[in-house]
Formats: sequence, structure tokens, C-alpha cells
Amino acid sequence: MRVLALACLPLLAGGTSTALFAQDAATGNAQGDVAVTIYNNGQSLVQDDRQLSVAAGRNRIEFPDVSARIRPETVTLSGPGIGIVEQNFDFDLLTPDKLMDKAVGQSITLVRTNPTTGAERTERAKVLAANGGIVLQIGERIEVLRDDGLPVRAVFDRLPPNLRARPTLSVTVDAANAGTVPARLSYLTPNLGWTADYVALFDAAKGAMDIQGWVTLTNSTGTTFSNARTLLVAGSPGGGGGFRQMSGAMDSAGTESNDRERLGDYYLYPLAQRTTIANAQQKQVSFLDVKGAPARSTYEYVNRWLGSNNEPVSTASVLRFSTSRQGGLGDQLPAGAIRVYMRDTRGDPQFIGENRIDHTPMGSAMSLRTGDAFDVKVQPTVVSRTRKGDSRWVTKMKYIVSNARPSPVTVLLAQDGLYGDVRISDESLKGERISADRVEWQVPVPANGKVDLTVAFDSRY
Repeated sequence: MRVLALACLPLLAGGTSTALFAQDAATGNAQGDVAVTIYNNGQSLVQDDRQLSVAAGRNRIEFPDVSARIRPETVTLSGPGIGIVEQNFDFDLLTPDKLMDKAVGQSITLVRTNPTTGAERTERAKVLAANGGIVLQIGERIEVLRDDGLPVRAVFDRLPPNLRARPTLSVTVDAANAGTVPARLSYLTPNLGWTADYVALFDAAKGAMDIQGWVTLTNSTGTTFSNARTLLVAGSPGGGGGFRQMSGAMDSAGTESNDRERLGDYYLYPLAQRTTIANAQQKQVSFLDVKGAPARSTYEYVNRWLGSNNEPVSTASVLRFSTSRQGGLGDQLPAGAIRVYMRDTRGDPQFIGENRIDHTPMGSAMSLRTGDAFDVKVQPTVVSRTRKGDSRWVTKMKYIVSNARPSPVTVLLAQDGLYGDVRISDESLKGERISADRVEWQVPVPANGKVDLTVAFDSRY
């Protein structure tokens, strides 16, 4: 194990920049007025306004406290009378291990403390290797610096070049005139993103739900963005997206709009107040709070073509609601997870399920599948398959729908896979053809009762 008790005594770094950066004396942060635009795909745009002191002609300017995950190819620096000549990003950060790695082949000072007397003894040592342990040459002997708990400090003469205490971007510019120049540094960075999460409290008796939306900001860029103006963009611009899997259904897409600001095909959610987005931190901010929106609990079962079960299977518990202005949530919903709660007989909210939704326009009809129903079951069975002529078949299906609840329910029963020219030749309950390959029946089931639905399909296969 490498010795981590490294003391950087007089660490002398050669400064080559001819322009200084403004630094907050209280926080030690060199950022200026920061604005951060955060997208759903984990990518963000950082715009950092700083005051630069420049001399006429060529200047090398250092920008500490940029994202450690900065995409250098996206950097732009704009300001009156300055033009970029060259830029470098130094991301090799100062750590005890890195400091020892850079010292291989050089001499350092070891300070050993007698644990009994407290007396210190110093000696010069040459670092021979730092691979899984520190190998030193002290005079004529070779010694391995062990992590045995004895008080030993390593003192370095200087800070190695290109080893930074924090991520630093250096830019060489040509300045037309000497003086203080307002400049904006802009760049893209991954590892700074946001997600939407929703908490819904459903009241089945009232047929309503309260729902609150939370924005969760996650920062793993290696840098803290202090007192930043923060703008969230709901949407997934190309270039940084990944695989998404959503399973909350949008039964019909909405066509309503409101006065929420847009950016092209995306919606903007600015945070009302400036906020500090600390590195290695999650921060939550509320953006939606709706009380008493209409909602209802239903049951749903979808059967595949020729699907048959030897025993009853659970239907899905489904929460249905709308995002419309009238009779709904009245807003666009960024993609995220909705967690649903209900109050028990003691009045305490209890978790009953969750699911994810995609970006949802205002005015959409939603069906959120929250889990499997305990008491409401369906058993689909292929009763018979009869050949009809040379190229057609008649398939008789039976769906047994049971309800062990003390109140009646209605089950949306769907048969999928009706490709080609599949026709229904007989049915005990009138269904609705939803699409070329799907038929749905609204099956009412009495309390503690059972219903048989029989259907005959005429098909070519």
C-alpha cells in the first residue's frame, strides 16, 4: 500500500500565465458568473463569465475549476478584442499517488519522527519506483517505504509540471489592448444531468390523486458549480443519448400547449433561484405540485395470439389519468418514474407500485401500470382449432375472468397478434377493434364473481 501521508511543504509551481483569474476568497472557487443548461441525456452546457486581466498581444490565461470531464473540442472563449490562438486542458489532478509517480527518478526529503521522543530526522532519498509500493535509494542502500504506521512524511521540492490541484483549462489568446476584459467561457460536459421523479398519492374513493414532481440533479463532473443560474431542458438532443426503456403507456398523445418556454422541440424548466450544484451530490427541486387531479384505478390483461394458460394469471393494476388543462395535471411531463402511494385504513400512505413514462405532451391520456392485481385474474384458453377450407382456420378462445374483491370491477381484456385478415365471427361480449392486430373488451365482473368471455376468430393461420 502506498504511503498517503505526503506533505507538500514548499510546493513551487512555475506560473506562466500573464492573465489572472478572479477567485472567490471565501470559497476558493475561480468561477465567475456561471450559467448551466442541463439536458436529460447527462450532457450540459456551462457558460462561465469571468473578468480577465490581459496585456496587449499574446497572453496565456488559466481557467481553474472547469469540469474535470470537459469536452475540450467544444470550448469557446468570447470577449471584446481577444482571439484564441491555442488551448490545453490539464486533467492530471494532484493526488499523493500522482505526486509520487511524477517523482520517480528524482530526489525527495524523508522526515522520520521518533514515536517515543518526537525527534525528527531528515534524509534525502531518490525515488526508484512507485509501482504498488515506493522503492527508494538512500545513500548506498535500497529501501521500500512501508505503510507500517510509523510517522514518515515525504517532502517534495516542487510541483511537477501539468499536475494540477484542480481541473484547469489554459488558453493562449491575442488581445488587442491591455486591461480588464469581460469574457465568456462556454463548453459542454458529460456527467452533469437531471431526471424527473413523481410522487402520486391516489385516493380511490374520491377518484383523484395528488402528484408532486421533483427534479433530481446529479453532478459527477469532479467540479462544483457555485451559485449557478440553472436551466433544465426536457428532451434528448442528439449526440449523447442512450437506450431508454419506458413502460408507462400513453394511450393518446396530447395536443394542448401552454406558455412554458420552448427551445426548438424541447421544453425549458428554469430553476427559480440560483443554486450550487456540488460535485458528487444529488440535489432535488420541486417543479410540479397538483392536488385532486381526476384518476381511476382499472385492471388490464393483454393476451398473445393463441396464448393459453393452465392456470389463472394476474391482471395488471393500472392507474389512468390525464395531463390536460381541464380535468388533468395541466402540464407537460418530462420523462421519469412515477411512484404511487395509497392511504391505508390508519391514514398512512403506503407504496403500491411505480412505472416510468416517456416525455408526455399536455393533454395526453395516460395508463400507468403499477403492478399485478392480487384478486383479479384471467385464464385464457384455446378451446379448439378447426380447419375451414384449404387456407382458413376457426379458433375458439375462452377467457375466464375472476374477481375476489368485495366490489365489482371492469377488466380491459385485449387480444393481440391479429395480423392479416383475422376476423371475429362470434363473441359473447361486443369488443372494439383498436388496431389491425388488436381487439379490446371491457369485461364487467361482479363482486366475488366470475365471467366467461368466448370469442371465435376466423383466420388464415
